[in-house]
Amino acid sequence: MPEGWADDVSIEIDDAGSISAVETGVAAAAAAGGCALPGIANLHSHAHQRAMAGLAERAGDASDSFWTWRTTMYGFLDSIEPHQLYAIAAQLYVEMLKAGYTRVAEFQYLHHQGDGSHYDNIAEMSLQTLAAANDVGLGITNVPVYYQFGGFDCAPISDQQRRFANDPHNILSIVKLLQEQGRNDPNVITAVAAHSLRAISKQGFAEVLAGADALGAKPVHIHIAEQIREVDECINWSGVRPVDYLLDNFDVDANWSLIHATHMTEGETTRLANSGAVAGICPTTEGNLGDGLFNAKPYLQQGGKLGIGSDSHISVSPVEELRWFEYGQRLIHHTRNQLSGGPQRSTGRNLFEVATAGGAQACGHNSGAIAVGKRADFIVLDITKPLLCERSGDEILDSWIFSGNDNAVRDVYVGGARVIENGHHYYESKINQRFQATLKELTASL
Repeated sequence: MPEGWADDVSIEIDDAGSISAVETGVAAAAAAGGCALPGIANLHSHAHQRAMAGLAERAGDASDSFWTWRTTMYGFLDSIEPHQLYAIAAQLYVEMLKAGYTRVAEFQYLHHQGDGSHYDNIAEMSLQTLAAANDVGLGITNVPVYYQFGGFDCAPISDQQRRFANDPHNILSIVKLLQEQGRNDPNVITAVAAHSLRAISKQGFAEVLAGADALGAKPVHIHIAEQIREVDECINWSGVRPVDYLLDNFDVDANWSLIHATHMTEGETTRLANSGAVAGICPTTEGNLGDGLFNAKPYLQQGGKLGIGSDSHISVSPVEELRWFEYGQRLIHHTRNQLSGGPQRSTGRNLFEVATAGGAQACGHNSGAIAVGKRADFIVLDITKPLLCERSGDEILDSWIFSGNDNAVRDVYVGGARVIENGHHYYESKINQRFQATLKELTASL
């Protein structure tokens, strides 16, 4: 709980799915037999990429990089249609719930048909991921992505990028349609994003931000400084580095999430920490793509906010993201417990608390804590698991995060509804069958 660990806790949930009362010392509550934690928001997801996990692990003829991986990704997504995206997202979202995520920020840029023409409903692809989240019971922050250019200085879109391209008017139309669809659902929030500085114009994104603000779509996300080549190209184009450019030209505040922010100077690190924005860290994807390691320790020491995401979904596990976030820092600095937050503090607890708070902020959602007035999004760990038994307090978090890959998540609640019970989702068999059929279709088309 926000004030620390408590035993024998009773949580009351109102009809709207929010926590209405929390009481400690309730003997009957011990019958639940588990350890309750706030749910974790997955602040960065490209659902369609789950279907290609593992397909870019064969070495090419030359040095492989993010850019060669992107070519593989473009080829795979070229034929994905709406019903297939739904099937992929539903499978992914069940996996997220079972792992302990209770919300996803779906950074959706696969907007149109393969030739760039619009579906009858311009928001069709985003509506498919929204429907998948609703059907499996995962909270979702829709993040439709403004993507207009193929590179810095308004370079033309390539044939492989035609499915992504929208001008400001079109992306705001998608935002509006998503808001209308989720208006009465407290588990649904609509945000907006720019894909990256290289895919937008300053004027165009300013127009998108003004329109989104008028519509009440508050969270703003953007990929930034993920790759060294991206940084070099930004300097060649603008004379400054990406994070500095963004902070110089836009009003970046607590509504913003900067995804990756891998390559920052000390000055950029300080400026981002002071802005109140959230850094969106995706360690398994960043490791898989060879991006680099975030400048975590000074960022957190200066009060910087951050959360985690599974991004390309080569792993769907908050435990693995948090573990490798810490391990990356140990490998840089050659010492242990880098992100504990201070002497005699639990590394697992600090990582967990930072990530839950930052994830909720990035998703624009009133969650991330077991407290009155918060959404009833929480998970229950099975403390009879071999690696958790005879653990108490912070030892539970340390052992859960750092002691292996045996999934200890027993139950998951979203908006007060139990969507994972004893490690299983009610519809998981049917969803998996549909996912397998979709992969068969997509593989045949490659």
